[in-house]
Amino acid sequence: MTPNERPAVVLVTGASGFIGQALCRRLGAADHRVRALLRRELDGPWDEVAQCRLGTDPVPAAALSAVDTVFHLAGVAHSRGAPEELYRQVNLDGTRMLLEAAVEAGVRRFVFFSSVKAMADPPPEECVDEGWSAWPEDAYGRSKREAEELVLEAADKAGMHAVVIRPTLVYGPGVKGNLLKIMRLVASGWCPPLPDTNNRRSMVHVEDLCDLAMKAAWDERASGRIYIAADDHPVSTRALYEGLLRALGRSLPRWRLHAGLLRLGGRLGDLAEGVLRRPLPVDSAMVSRLLDSACYSGRRAMEELDWRPAHDLLSGLPEMVAAWREPVDWR
Repeated sequence: MTPNERPAVVLVTGASGFIGQALCRRLGAADHRVRALLRRELDGPWDEVAQCRLGTDPVPAAALSAVDTVFHLAGVAHSRGAPEELYRQVNLDGTRMLLEAAVEAGVRRFVFFSSVKAMADPPPEECVDEGWSAWPEDAYGRSKREAEELVLEAADKAGMHAVVIRPTLVYGPGVKGNLLKIMRLVASGWCPPLPDTNNRRSMVHVEDLCDLAMKAAWDERASGRIYIAADDHPVSTRALYEGLLRALGRSLPRWRLHAGLLRLGGRLGDLAEGVLRRPLPVDSAMVSRLLDSACYSGRRAMEELDWRPAHDLLSGLPEMVAAWREPVDWR
């Protein structure tokens, strides 16, 4: 490299989130120069910041200057009540704008973080893989599925190495979202003893997810492929509940709430939502996440990319609880 040449840069969108920060730390530790694409200037585990509101602002040319690889995590997360227009604006149109700018700038690699919600929910007794092609039923899933197709088609035309990662529920120290809510609820003592329905919920540790994304970015075998990120140990909600109690130093209750009562509460919540016209903490969708299965196989990535998840949820719960009790600055 001559004195006037700049090193190649890795761009990470959504860098300030739970997964984004972990990925930036891993990239920095591997001696990559990391540029974060954020809505506003923030300090974090990156070398520099470019500002842009994806889906609203044009992507500045400077954001992609000298960029070799893009890891695209930014998007509107799956949540109740968000309008479909918002999902499409950020998850689909924002991806299109970033992708067009990346092609124009000559970016060589593009890793898109999608979601298993880009597929319809698996059948109750099956553990599905990337061949499960049923179309998602909600607006979030549709926006992710359409963005996946956009990335792979555009990259194929441009000769760009592009990969789609579909994470299952992501866990680890500093976790956000539903797992944090469950942890807080169990810690509060207000969580009823959950029944054992022998359901299977697939998850992946944030460090294993980052490992897969980095392997997929620089392994030519991954070009044009879709990979589910899930470890080999799906867990039941009851096992999660018991594991959290142990990690919190609590004893297990001697009784359990009947699954039928929970499902009845969910249906009543649906009725109340219809009357009040606003989401409530308990409805059928929430109860389904507690009682039903959502099992996904990560075998394709393991076989094609030699990816080996190093964590499992139950053994990682004490670390998660400790990080929640004594929060640190994960940036």
